[in-house]
Amino acid sequence: MAQNIGLFGGTFDPVHNGHISISKAFLNSGLIDELWILLTPDPPHKQNSVHAPYADREQMLNLAFTDEKRVRISTVENTLPSPSYSIQTIRHLKKQYPDYTFYLCIGGDSLTSFHKWYKYREILNECELIVAHRPGFDVSDIPIEIKNKAHLINNRPLDISSTEIRNHCNKGENIGDLVPNSVAVYIKDKKLYQDLDT
Repeated sequence: MAQNIGLFGGTFDPVHNGHISISKAFLNSGLIDELWILLTPDPPHKQNSVHAPYADREQMLNLAFTDEKRVRISTVENTLPSPSYSIQTIRHLKKQYPDYTFYLCIGGDSLTSFHKWYKYREILNECELIVAHRPGFDVSDIPIEIKNKAHLINNRPLDISSTEIRNHCNKGENIGDLVPNSVAVYIKDKKLYQDLDT
């Protein structure tokens, strides 16, 4: 049976409540049946960053979305050649699932820089975009070739960043209001993000 699948990629280092909120916006768009969260091992634009181990980031995603039946955590990008370019992942999945229709799910901030993505025109040839943008977000400067392939959905983004969370962990501060409780417990138990170069 043909399905509409949203692809939401990132390092999720760690996954936080902002990621969960935007994921719900994608699922509530009415455009997709499932959201596949693509855990990126080494994104091209963060080549010099230090990440928590891939297996830990995967486990935190599983904990965060354990109750969401329409979310699948995918490690496909860990099996593909590095670095993890979106065009490579999309083509691989389209070949693997020829009956599925894929949408690339991004935030409004990514839309403004999408024309700088690697082979962005080829991405637009392969799939359309679902963009979670904040109310009042100005899309007038977005190139028409991108705007024509973008479905804008409303989202009130939470002002949370993974960098902020790593900094809090580094200082031994509480992150309970920034991540799901299960993720906070996992980070504490595994002693993640301590003495990290954030």
